[in-house]
Amino acid sequence: MPNVIRDLSDTSSYWAAIWTICPLPDVHVICDAPIGCFNLVATAVPDYTDAVPHIENVTPSVIREQEVGGSGTAQAVKRTYEDMRDTGVLDGKRLIVVSTAESEMIGSDLSDLVTQLQPGTTFFHSESLSHDEWLGRDRVLQWLWDNYGAAEAANIAMEPGLVNIIGPTYGCFNAPSDLHEVKRLIEGAGGRVNLVFPYEATLAGMPNLAKAQVNVVLYQEFGQTLAQTLGRDWLQAPIGIKATTAFVRELGRLLGTSDQAEAFIRQEKKTTLQAVWDLWRGPQSDWFSTISVGIAATRTYVDGLSAYLGDELGMQVAFRAYRPRHTDEIGNEEVRAILHKSPPSFVFGSINEKIYLSEGGKRQTSFIPAAFPGPVVRRSIGTPFMGFRGTVYIIQEMVNMLYET
Repeated sequence: MPNVIRDLSDTSSYWAAIWTICPLPDVHVICDAPIGCFNLVATAVPDYTDAVPHIENVTPSVIREQEVGGSGTAQAVKRTYEDMRDTGVLDGKRLIVVSTAESEMIGSDLSDLVTQLQPGTTFFHSESLSHDEWLGRDRVLQWLWDNYGAAEAANIAMEPGLVNIIGPTYGCFNAPSDLHEVKRLIEGAGGRVNLVFPYEATLAGMPNLAKAQVNVVLYQEFGQTLAQTLGRDWLQAPIGIKATTAFVRELGRLLGTSDQAEAFIRQEKKTTLQAVWDLWRGPQSDWFSTISVGIAATRTYVDGLSAYLGDELGMQVAFRAYRPRHTDEIGNEEVRAILHKSPPSFVFGSINEKIYLSEGGKRQTSFIPAAFPGPVVRRSIGTPFMGFRGTVYIIQEMVNMLYET
């Protein structure tokens, strides 16, 4: 009997496509989807992940029984396009049609149809039946560059000192705070932020990715393919004191601004990091070696938190559950069993882990949101996990929870 996956933590590459393309304001997407699948990705879930009540630049083709039963979805997509064209929705927009699992199941490849729609319309086959949201994000970022950026970028010269940030998209936990902190680190190291793609970019401005001297990839889960294609030096955004120090130092070296980077590090030790140092010197540090933590999140957060809390602060890491999960890593069943039997002092995770703790009646364990799925508003820029400010925020939250126990 095949294993049944408990409490699936990841969405599909169709969701990834919508959440990656739709931050670009000069794009409109037709998702070849039933109304319910549109509502989930465009209205229901973004309210919980990004506090966005409705993603406005996406419209469903509204697949119905007759399309599934034999006619295919081409006419539904064409009808949707004509309605939007006639009402001015597409004025000043580029149109992209995206497949969904439902349209892929009935073989609706619309590569030919899009040539009959608005000039320049393209079709992204999301591979939603086989790819998860992380692979989907990586693919669509590269696809956007190939289709809308690469040709014009050939004539754009690199400008020393400019730095791109690749990521986030919609649906990335804690994105505003982590993005804000990474921008601050780039400027502290002597760089200037060029484009934040796709979160603060436009489709028309995509070729300008070629201007940057260095690229910073915000997450381990996606963005590396595009960074490698751009052909510049690139760095991974950091979590923890050591990783952040190394990041700032290396960025300064790449930009030729090492003196400024070193000055920034010295200043951060006297200011931002003073709180960590004070907690380390104070009585609170007596707790650190006795604290155990479990982490269920993206690889970016699991690796970063493990290094910071475990290697740097000496806490015991009870378990690491990565998302997306690789075949040799623990899954939700194992995490649930651990949390029922012997939960750690702290759990960083999603709504799944919070439910498992509640099931087991483990009130002595403190829960800190660190991943989706789960309803949590993080639009403020004051809750970073990344960078120097992230090190302060994380330990501050933990100490405050210890005070409450």
